[in-house]
Amino acid sequence: MGEWVFETQGLTVGYRGVPLLTGIHIRLARGQILTLIGPNGSGKSTILKTITGQLPALGGRVMLDGRDMDKWPRSEAARRMAVVLTERIQPEMMTCYDVAAMGRYPYTGRFGALTDRDKAIVRDALIRVRAEELADRDFGQISDGQRQRILLARALCQEPEVLVLDEPTSFLDIRHKIDLLGILLEEARKRNRAVIMSLHEIDLAEKVSDLVMCVKDDPVKAPGMPGEVFTDEGIARLYDLKQGTYLVSRGSVELARPQGRPRVFVIGGAGKGLAHYRALQKMGLPFSAGILFENDMEYDTARSLATRVISSPAFEPISKETEEEAAREMLACGAVLDCGAPVGEMNRANGRLMEAAKEKNIRIVFSAGELQ
Repeated sequence: MGEWVFETQGLTVGYRGVPLLTGIHIRLARGQILTLIGPNGSGKSTILKTITGQLPALGGRVMLDGRDMDKWPRSEAARRMAVVLTERIQPEMMTCYDVAAMGRYPYTGRFGALTDRDKAIVRDALIRVRAEELADRDFGQISDGQRQRILLARALCQEPEVLVLDEPTSFLDIRHKIDLLGILLEEARKRNRAVIMSLHEIDLAEKVSDLVMCVKDDPVKAPGMPGEVFTDEGIARLYDLKQGTYLVSRGSVELARPQGRPRVFVIGGAGKGLAHYRALQKMGLPFSAGILFENDMEYDTARSLATRVISSPAFEPISKETEEEAAREMLACGAVLDCGAPVGEMNRANGRLMEAAKEKNIRIVFSAGELQ
């Protein structure tokens, strides 16, 4: 056995002999989670179907435990690699227990009879995916989230070294997304399984993955650490974002900023401005923001939504020049939105801005709704 439980070398994938993606190099150790991210139609599912043998590779190698996949007997490959795909299966008149037990077929032989050990493994898999109470339920009568857990239990019944999942969180609400990814993390860490999956939710991919591979360009770049892959600019390029932004620092999507001359100067900080920025964005009302320290929790959101942000370096008092710049911007906007952010020794300049607004009779409001 080599260091890598799963590996591809120069893999080329595609359909009917036509290459779609080339140069796919993956090395995955036991206990690691690799997530494929990228836009719809980029080839994530094609890669997963190729490495699981559902599509023929058009070039390169796919190896399991250092041995080419096509050299493993089919039953042995099924014991080492389990697959959960997005297609919704519709078994007729089968309980959830029956569906989960299908994962023991690589072990049961020609007649499919379950031994006591097989039955214990099925029960244990249902417990691990927190679905033991569903065992006697009709599989066709349960929710999408419950179905996904049963299909995962079926895969775990194979006792695989590598678990492959294509968009396992599709059709799930946020609670079930979190539950499912938590289970996969447990399987990787506690049972030393390697996990390969595709996800649309890049915020969750960043949190659960050891390695991330961006699927868009040909040839495909090798997987990288989440900290290397998840940058504002990198995600914008990957998904060709023209309107709006994805903020890696907050794991959130922000819609496009309003266009035009700023009409209100928002004095925020300490997170107090976040709701106001988004309210102004929904109204389509351009605004400026300040004075924000560059380490403030709302700084990145302000940069995404405001026409202009007056900022100051972290851990330093706001300079006179920055305060004067903010005062000019506030005067040009003609109105001030006071978010109620606390004023202390370091941001005393924001308090002086409010005093200046009162002295100059600049309109002061406390919510975006007052500007309508």
